[in-house]
Amino acid sequence: MIERTLFTADHEAFRDSFRRFMDKEIAPFHAAWEEQGYVDREVWRKAGENGFLCMTLPEAFGGAGADRLYSVVQMEELARGGFSGIGYGLHSEIVAPYIAHYGTDEQKARYLPRLASGEMVGAIAMSEPAAGSDLQGVRTTALKQADGSYLINGSKTFITNGWHADLVILVAKTDPAAGAKGTSLFLIERGMPGFEKGQRLKKLGLKAQDTSELFFNNVRVGPGQLLGGAAMEGRGFICLMEQLPWERLQIAIGAVSAAQAAIDWTVDYVKGRQVFGQPVAAYQNTRYTLAELQTEVQVARVFVDKCCELVLQDRLDTATASMAKYWCSDLQCKVMDECVQLHGGYGFMWEYPITRAYADARVQRIYGGTNEIMKEVISRGMGLGGR
Repeated sequence: MIERTLFTADHEAFRDSFRRFMDKEIAPFHAAWEEQGYVDREVWRKAGENGFLCMTLPEAFGGAGADRLYSVVQMEELARGGFSGIGYGLHSEIVAPYIAHYGTDEQKARYLPRLASGEMVGAIAMSEPAAGSDLQGVRTTALKQADGSYLINGSKTFITNGWHADLVILVAKTDPAAGAKGTSLFLIERGMPGFEKGQRLKKLGLKAQDTSELFFNNVRVGPGQLLGGAAMEGRGFICLMEQLPWERLQIAIGAVSAAQAAIDWTVDYVKGRQVFGQPVAAYQNTRYTLAELQTEVQVARVFVDKCCELVLQDRLDTATASMAKYWCSDLQCKVMDECVQLHGGYGFMWEYPITRAYADARVQRIYGGTNEIMKEVISRGMGLGGR
């Protein structure tokens, strides 16, 4: 295997520390969380106490001022363990950075320390029943009133961390007639009158992840809840486009790590499982299948590691991130399917990690922008077609 040069000794020491945290605070409970449909709130508080949330934030806001590779390590380890109910990545590397990059000083001081400590759980509400990958099609409105406040109406669905969320970054139209240029972002807190959470959604996979619907019925907020203040009204779509490459790379990071874990589980299984008097690993089909999968995952890992280097240099472009997201999530699903097959009947049993990983993988090709949309983004970057 090609030696990874992405991480320093400090990153690897952090990996060991986070693994110990997972072994103690996550692994013993994750199966029960899958049954109940959400992780216990306590796992957020404990992560905050141990410095495992919002690590890239400045120390003044409760972070560690760390580079993004610490978050990459965390994403890899959660994916490797199959702990798909834990929404730390979205909280720490999507929600918090929006506020850190675009928020006012008052918004940063109010929310970032509480996100870093785990006092608040963050979510971002983009998708709607009629608008998923097409963010320009958002119908939720935030119309400015005579007194300067905004009146918000609409609904969101498929919202990760939605059930636990104390703070939601809401994508809404402040000028519905202006298309993308009429999109703004709002900071909505739990308990605001008119803000309600719907049912926790029952899903094919990610069963411990508290995905839910959100409803906004005449939610009135002051101008202080507009992310970035008055100067950022109508600039929400630009913010979304700036942050999507990193979000999509996060999907690729998890995909590669989960795929490698699936191969490792399967190698162990086929060595021990006997068929017709010999291990399943003794059959050429088994060996060649796993050799092919390992080769493809190695290629994907090298590409993703290079993309991570580009992120650190603020040079990851939208098309390249789209390539990583689409290719790696497609590969993840392929790996899971082949590994389930090599497990035989046991690959269909929920108590086996490969079965849960198979179910969890499917959404990777959908969220963060479907893989079909990723190909559209890539082709446009090549100067090909499209409106």
